[in-house]
Amino acid sequence: MLKRNKFLTLFFFISVATIAAIGAYGLITLHTTPTTTTLQGTIEAPEVDIAGKLTGRVTKLWVSEGERVACGDTLTTIYSPETEAQYTQAHSMAEAAMAQSRKIEGGTRSEIVSSAREMWIAAKSQLQLAEQTYGRIQRLWLDSVVSLQRKEEAEALYLSAKANERAAHQNYLMAHKGAQKEDIQSAVWVAEAAEGTTEQVEAILADTFLQSPTDGIVADIYTTVGELVGPGTPIISIVRLSECYVVLNVREDLMPYFQLGESFRGRVPAIGDEYLDWQIYYISPLGSYATWRTQPGKDSYDMRTFEIRARPKHPTRPLYPGMSVIVELPL
Repeated sequence: MLKRNKFLTLFFFISVATIAAIGAYGLITLHTTPTTTTLQGTIEAPEVDIAGKLTGRVTKLWVSEGERVACGDTLTTIYSPETEAQYTQAHSMAEAAMAQSRKIEGGTRSEIVSSAREMWIAAKSQLQLAEQTYGRIQRLWLDSVVSLQRKEEAEALYLSAKANERAAHQNYLMAHKGAQKEDIQSAVWVAEAAEGTTEQVEAILADTFLQSPTDGIVADIYTTVGELVGPGTPIISIVRLSECYVVLNVREDLMPYFQLGESFRGRVPAIGDEYLDWQIYYISPLGSYATWRTQPGKDSYDMRTFEIRARPKHPTRPLYPGMSVIVELPL
């Protein structure tokens, strides 16, 4: 019985000593270890979608995904027989208009009248063809055979031909009455308008060889060889890695650590946990897309989250979109 009491007493003192040691260790740890919070951001980069201004088929892709390109490099080739035909037509009309202008300035009255009449006849023929084409396209559109865009294109060509016919008719009437100062000026304007149309088509044809407007890396290719693309259709996406930045979502109670124009340190696990200095260039002016957090206590309130963007000040290794950035802050 005495041994049992001694054993219980010893066990009691050992238990008390153990509990005291654990409590002391906890107090020491609480007072010596700083409390921190960790924020995780994501690296992003500007992305440029490359699109053309003409309708045609992709005949060649000169780059592949992941390839680095420079500004001015050819990315793809688009073949558009319709646009080339429009260029031929516009070029021919420009040549005819300039010839007409030269005739008015230095030719005889009979030559002026004859040339103006021929221009009017040609314009009437084009108007008749455009009107017939527009009628057929409109009927096909009512039957849901062709798209609304094709119908609008035919209507635009018809209206353009109608305007050209009226202009040609007025030129003929003026030439018939005699070449005067106004006639000469009108012919010059028609020639300039025709030349402008040619330049416009030339600008569209320039997209036959689509070039990169910036340096970067090809992120995505949305089309394949042989596929039909339209104006404004994204074909290739390029990421500008030289303009990478990190996006952090920061609670408003941590905003004192982040001020516009100031810097903070964050490590990037993807490059060996290397620490980089990041300079803040953007803070969301409103707590939009907020994460709400209710604070307990008597004076409780809801905290919001603000978006912060920062650029690396002195990057030592390439950074890619999707990499994480870890920021540790004391509380």
